[in-house]
Amino acid sequence: MKTKFLLTMTSMALFLTLFSCKVQDSKGIKQTEEPVVISKSFIEGGPVLTIDFIKGESHNHPSFAVWVEDVNGNLIKTLFVTNAVATGYYNRGDAGDGTWLTVPGPSNRPAALPYWFHKRENIYPDQEIVPSPKQPVPDAYTGATPKGSFKLNASTELPDVYKVIVEVNQPWDWNQYWTNAKFPDEKDYKTSAQPSFIYSVTVKSSENSGPYYLNPIGHGHYSGKDGLLYTDISTMTTATNIFDSIILQVK
Repeated sequence: MKTKFLLTMTSMALFLTLFSCKVQDSKGIKQTEEPVVISKSFIEGGPVLTIDFIKGESHNHPSFAVWVEDVNGNLIKTLFVTNAVATGYYNRGDAGDGTWLTVPGPSNRPAALPYWFHKRENIYPDQEIVPSPKQPVPDAYTGATPKGSFKLNASTELPDVYKVIVEVNQPWDWNQYWTNAKFPDEKDYKTSAQPSFIYSVTVKSSENSGPYYLNPIGHGHYSGKDGLLYTDISTMTTATNIFDSIILQVK
């Protein structure tokens, strides 16, 4: 009888331990995780956008940009962009003959985040579309790629109605449709594989503070030749799960 009681108590303790590891808070972040917090302040005393990025199963050092735009699609403010894209300096540089080095170095990769690149063009017409070591994005907007789930806090001026956009891309992310032989003459495509994946949500300042869930709206050009939004995402697979969810609150 005593042995049976001990086994029951042990089983209950194991259940509670496993259960506690899986409990999620109201934003979907596991309580056992300690997400990195990135803070960017572009205006004192202004509204703060708090965005929780929950890592997906396909997350593997992606490049991404986060920005605010108006309802007509005009870029208002870049909130964050990962260092490699912001500087044009990657963990694997460009050898100059279409091949990649095995060491860090500069590389021009227009297919990385083409939707954001071309939004920038309207604000910085005198600069190259793709940031480079000679014309990098200012440090105020940049940071290292978080290894897991993270939180972005950014304060900035906001219009009455605006959109929050996230564009994410991961190199060598091939699938059965986006194969490494699909565009054999497009070297820029080979730095991307599946095109950049894009999320958006529209917010009215007069409404509640959220939470708002960013939803997929399309992908960028496969080799970065334009800044159009391609809304057919039926061919996208693992790229859709780099982030499991992206959740916005306005404070």
